[in-house]
Amino acid sequence: MGDTVVHLHKQPTEPSTEPAPGTTLTVVPDPAPAPLVPLWVRSGRAVRHVVTHERTKTSARTVARHSLYTVNGARIVARRTWDGRTGARYERMLRAAEAAGNYEVAEEWEERLQRFRDARHRRRMDLLHSPVDAAKGVLVGTGMGIGGLVALGVVMAIANKDVTQVITPLKAVIEFIALMIRIVQVVWGPALTIGPFLALLALWAVGSKQQAAPAWALPANVRSGEGEPITPSIVVKALRDLGVPALRKAITEMGDAGAAMLGPIRIAGCGVEVDVTLPSGVSTNEVQNKRRKLAENLTRHEHEVFITIPQAARTVRLWVADSGALDEPIGPSPLVTDESLTADYAKGKAPWGQDLRGDAAALSVYQRHLLITGLSNQGKTAAMRAPALWLALDRTVEFWLGDLKGVGDWAMFEGLASRLIQGPTDNHVIQVTEMLEDAVEEMNRRLQAPPGTEFPALVVIVDEAQVAFMCPVKDEEKRPYGGSSSNSRYFMAARKIHNQGRAVNVLLWQGTQDPTDQNLPKLVREGAHTRASLALGTDSQARMALGDKAVDGGAAPNLLRPGLDKGTLVVASDGIEIPKGQSSITVRTHFISTDDAKEIAARAKALRDGVTTLHVIERGEERDLLADIASVVGTTARVRTKDVLQRLAMLSEDAYGKWSFIDLKRVLDHAGAEPYKSDGVMVVGRDRIARALANRDADGSASADE
Repeated sequence: MGDTVVHLHKQPTEPSTEPAPGTTLTVVPDPAPAPLVPLWVRSGRAVRHVVTHERTKTSARTVARHSLYTVNGARIVARRTWDGRTGARYERMLRAAEAAGNYEVAEEWEERLQRFRDARHRRRMDLLHSPVDAAKGVLVGTGMGIGGLVALGVVMAIANKDVTQVITPLKAVIEFIALMIRIVQVVWGPALTIGPFLALLALWAVGSKQQAAPAWALPANVRSGEGEPITPSIVVKALRDLGVPALRKAITEMGDAGAAMLGPIRIAGCGVEVDVTLPSGVSTNEVQNKRRKLAENLTRHEHEVFITIPQAARTVRLWVADSGALDEPIGPSPLVTDESLTADYAKGKAPWGQDLRGDAAALSVYQRHLLITGLSNQGKTAAMRAPALWLALDRTVEFWLGDLKGVGDWAMFEGLASRLIQGPTDNHVIQVTEMLEDAVEEMNRRLQAPPGTEFPALVVIVDEAQVAFMCPVKDEEKRPYGGSSSNSRYFMAARKIHNQGRAVNVLLWQGTQDPTDQNLPKLVREGAHTRASLALGTDSQARMALGDKAVDGGAAPNLLRPGLDKGTLVVASDGIEIPKGQSSITVRTHFISTDDAKEIAARAKALRDGVTTLHVIERGEERDLLADIASVVGTTARVRTKDVLQRLAMLSEDAYGKWSFIDLKRVLDHAGAEPYKSDGVMVVGRDRIARALANRDADGSASADE
């Protein structure tokens, strides 16, 4: 009987292949198989993928670069050797000087070449006698050496009473020579094997240091220009490709490919500096006008290259920043970090920032008027406030301050400034104008003091001075507060301070924005001893801010980047150290925040006994000067000016007690009733005053009718 298999799991039901009743079967054929790709096509694709892969390119560049380093290193060493053995270097320099039109230098190189040839001729003539001299020297030296060794052996034999020691020194020398021969025999084989590799390594090191390989083989960061070092060849190539035909032709004709044009490349702060002597027929402004192209040729941005004109004729000085260095912030101001810092108006210098070389830039404010201008929101107030905060640490300095913006940028001078006017309205302009006129009166008082009198500094600061120049308001005598005419009050007060104020330490500091001939008149901007500019829009504005001499010498605040170069000033002044031969310097100023400024101001207040700040200039009772003069003259036809002054003082001691003949004459001259001489003395005429009053009243009536 057979065994029966019992399945413990359910058997899957096979799907039925029979069509359901009433359905129609559609036969779909299988898709055609894809055609086979030929082997050679697949192989080509794989090879192309491998060849074009980035790793393959990088490896190929690496191999080519280091191979070319060795080859070009050998070329460099060969050229150096050839230059050292021949006069090729002198001949190259001679041709370069001739091509540059510098014939004095050419004569100097010709003299050097002649001296080199004479010295070489003497050495070659000496070689004719040197073999005989050398043989004689060897024989004499050998004989003396053997004699010396034998003599030493005799001494040893006598001392030790052993005759065999006579040859001991000579024997020792022979054994030493034999040892050296054995060492050379052992080392010679490996040295012959390793020597070529060491020589190749030395050649590679020379080529690597000079980056002697094509640009395509160099590393990616060098190919892109990031961090590319400035070398003589790069500078010459940048100048050659500048687009100046005469310069390109001269460089091509130079035997050294233009290297003689360059002075030494010096590290200068966060960049390098080099003087370039241009060849004859190329002017300095042709290079200055190509600043952007020159920067791009040097793989830099335009703001990273500065071109100035030193004292040497036909020379430009290039300062090239390290890539990205100018976008890095500078450190905090010493006023913030050093609480022990003090100020001295006469002898000290305000820490202002850093120049492009990274050196500290300090400003002397002694007897110097200051003007700072630039576009809006570029750091003008902060740049002007920094030296003012430093100067506040000198307790002898007095400040009169007008802020015609009025947003609190100068509020920390409350308790430091004797006068502090803040606000943008016409009334604030009137107050600031009267403040300047009071400064003029103080200046005149000091000028009339006895010779030798010393006065403390009075610094009058007006921020946003363009608001004053553009003010349309006129006073009762129809004199405008703004403008630049001969009767414009603010303009004339500023001019008077500029003319004579520095002699008695009355200084005017002004800050303006977006300068034009209307909001910054020519006579005012040229009256400042220190002129500084932030970023500006045009070359004409740069000339307004700094003057033609500074701009022609390379100053270019219009090339600063608005918004990115905030606080960067181009300064023309004898109060700051400027490299010899330059007419301006670029300074990256320290930014002092409002909170830090308040802390510095608090330190300055602690040095003072206390200053009461006047916010509104009290003028007291307004008097009609001409009417008062008419009243004291009375009915008398002529009154001596001395008597008129006495009567005015009796009329109002406060108003006229300090009047002098000059004050009286100023009022009468302005009214058209000038004093005149009668019987040898100056008098005031009643009829002239009456006519002046009548004319003034007539003008007032006409204005009212209009």
